[in-house]
Amino acid sequence: MSSSTSSGLSRRKILTGAAWFGGLLHMSERQAGSAVNKNSTPSKLRITDMRSVLVASNYDYPIIRIDTNQGIYGLGEVRDAGREGMALVLKPHLVGKNPLNIEPILDSIRSFANQQRMGGGYSGIDMALHDIAGKVYDVPAWRLVGSKYRDRIRIYCDTTESKDPKVYGERMRKRKEAGFTFFKMDLLTSLVSDRPGAVNEGGIATPKGLQYLCEYIAAVRDVIGYEHPLAADHFGPLTLKDSIRYARAFEPYNLAWAEDMIQVDHLGAGGDAPKNWRAYKELKESTVTPICTGESLFGLEGGEGFKEFIENRAVDIIHCDPETSGGIRETKRIGDFAAMNGVQTAIHFAGSPVGCMASVHMAATLKNMLAMENHAVDIPWWGDLVRGPSKPIVDRGYITVPDTAGIGVELNEAAVKEHIRKGGYFEPTPQYDDFILDHFRTGGPYPHLDENGKIVISQ
Repeated sequence: MSSSTSSGLSRRKILTGAAWFGGLLHMSERQAGSAVNKNSTPSKLRITDMRSVLVASNYDYPIIRIDTNQGIYGLGEVRDAGREGMALVLKPHLVGKNPLNIEPILDSIRSFANQQRMGGGYSGIDMALHDIAGKVYDVPAWRLVGSKYRDRIRIYCDTTESKDPKVYGERMRKRKEAGFTFFKMDLLTSLVSDRPGAVNEGGIATPKGLQYLCEYIAAVRDVIGYEHPLAADHFGPLTLKDSIRYARAFEPYNLAWAEDMIQVDHLGAGGDAPKNWRAYKELKESTVTPICTGESLFGLEGGEGFKEFIENRAVDIIHCDPETSGGIRETKRIGDFAAMNGVQTAIHFAGSPVGCMASVHMAATLKNMLAMENHAVDIPWWGDLVRGPSKPIVDRGYITVPDTAGIGVELNEAAVKEHIRKGGYFEPTPQYDDFILDHFRTGGPYPHLDENGKIVISQ
C-alpha cells in the first residue's frame, strides 16, 4: 500500500471519527439539556422569605420553608421540641442571597449555632437549602453531598416500657413481628424503684436494683434473641462511677450500645448537656459494653463538638441528630470523620417526615452507618403529613432512600393543618424583616418591601 493511500485512509478515519464524536457530543448536550429545570435560572435565584409551621406531636415539629423569587422553595426542620424562632431569627442573614451558595450561607450563620436545641436553626436551614438545590438541579439531596452506600436505611424505635418484664418483652415481640431488626429499650431506674432495696436515696440502682434491671434485658432477649442488635437508654442521673457499674452489669446481654449514660458531672451538675469526652473515654475503657453518645452535640469542630470524642476514641459509636448536629452537610462531615477514625455512626431522630427524609438522604451517603431512630412508628397520622415518599414511610423496619429531586417530600397541607400547635400555616414573619436596614451588605440584588409590605428582590 502506498504512503499516499495510507494517509488518505488515515484522514478519512479521522474525519469520520470526528464527525461521529461530534454528533454524539451534540446528542449528549441535548439529552443533558432536557434534564435542566426550565423553571429556574440558577444565577438569578434569590431567597425572599422564611416562614414556619409548628406541628403538635409527641415532640412538636417546627417545620420551616425558605421561599425564592422563582417560586422554588425548600423545606427543613428545627430540632424536635425546639423553637421555630431559632431558624427564623436567621432570616436577615439569608434574604437576598442565592440559596445555591449553600456552604457560604452556612458559614455566615455558623456562629449562631450551639449545642442541644440551639443547633436546630442552622440544621433546619441546611435541610431547606439542600431541598432547593436538589429541585433546581433535578437531583436528590444525597447526590449534592456524595454517593449512596445503601438504598434503604435500617430503622430502630423505642418501645413503651412496662414494670412487668414479660409485658415489656411482648411489646418488643410486636416490633419484631412488624419487621424491625434493630431494637432499643428505655431502661429507666424508676422501673424498679418500688422494689425494696433496689434504689438508693439518689435515685440510682443498688447492686440488687441492677439485677432487677437486667431482668428486663433478659426478658427482651428471650423474645428477640441474641442475634439482633439491642440498645438501651434513659438510665437516670448517673455519674461516671454509676455508669461504669451499670455498663458492667449489662455485659452478659451483648447490648449494641448503652446510650448517654453520664448525666451528672463530678461537680454534681446534671441535665442533658454536652458531655465531657474524657469521662466517656474512661467509661468506654472500663467495660466491654459499647458506649454511645452525641444526640445533643453540634458540629464536627468546636470545644464541645464531635471531633474530640472521635479523635480520642472516647466512644464506640457517635449518635448524631441531624436536626441538632448540623443538617445534611455537617452531619455527613461528622460521619465521614468518624469512619476515618474507626468509630461507627448511629442516627438519633424524633421529628417529622420532613426532617426524617432529609436525614435519610444524609445517612445513605455514610460509609459506616448502623441504624437510624424513628420516634413516630406508633403515631398513625405521622406519614400523612407529607406526600412523595412511598407509604408507609417506615416499612418492615426500613426507609427507602428517595431518588426524587430535593429531599423528596411536599407537605400535605390539609393533614398539617389538623395538627398545628399554634399560629397558622406558614404565616408571614414580618417581625424578622429588619434586614432592610442593612441590605447593602448582600451586594447586588437586595431585598425591600413594596407598598403592600411584601418582600421583593430588586434585579
